[in-house]
Amino acid sequence: MKHTIIRNDEIKSGVFRMEFHFEDIPMPGQFVMIDCGGRTLLKRPFSICDYNEGKMTVMYQVRGKGTYNLSKIKVNDEIDVTGPHGHGFDIFDKFNNILVVGGGIGIPPLLFLSKKLKSKNINIVLGFRSDAFLIDEFSKYGNVLVTTEDGSYGMKGYVTDAMKEIINEADIIYGCGPKPMLNAIKDISEKYKIPCQISVEERMGCGIGACMTCACKTLAEDGYHYKKVCKDGPVFWAKEVVF
Repeated sequence: MKHTIIRNDEIKSGVFRMEFHFEDIPMPGQFVMIDCGGRTLLKRPFSICDYNEGKMTVMYQVRGKGTYNLSKIKVNDEIDVTGPHGHGFDIFDKFNNILVVGGGIGIPPLLFLSKKLKSKNINIVLGFRSDAFLIDEFSKYGNVLVTTEDGSYGMKGYVTDAMKEIINEADIIYGCGPKPMLNAIKDISEKYKIPCQISVEERMGCGIGACMTCACKTLAEDGYHYKKVCKDGPVFWAKEVVF
């Protein structure tokens, strides 16, 4: 289905925020599949950064032909989008002290989650290599701690360094980012016996569970099973994911 572009702005070098009309209401952690145009054969998955009154926002980093094509789209152009797809984050009434942890391009989908959790007591830890983004937007919903690898903004180090300072305050952890970071968050959650949900990224072909491109190894009672990130995830309980 075609959707009209409202904005497509470069907010930092190579990182874009795209907003378009979209009627189906998503849940935090879900994603959409977008036709990037040109000679790209398959739609690409994009996490949902925000949704408000029929307008959806996604963010992307220009890394290849597909995202380069997206970066050239103008306001009022139309794009082919399907979704929302997948299983998102679970929000629980019983947990009031929330720790949200994001790294790099895994940060944007946590903004939509933080917005939905705004009535809770939220600590938000965001990790960047250098240039930070979305800080003001996250600050509307909780206490934000920023880490950068080069120390150019906030604390020098990694999200795990900042987590250790506030981990005892958390009833539940939500995370999204690169796999090494998610694995570290999983280890911390298990050490402190805090439930943790993580959003896992894998390459996807169809987005609906048909092609098995995005299989993720998970623990099961009889050993290991492979689940589909696009359909069973992308959000899983950290304790079940095998990195």
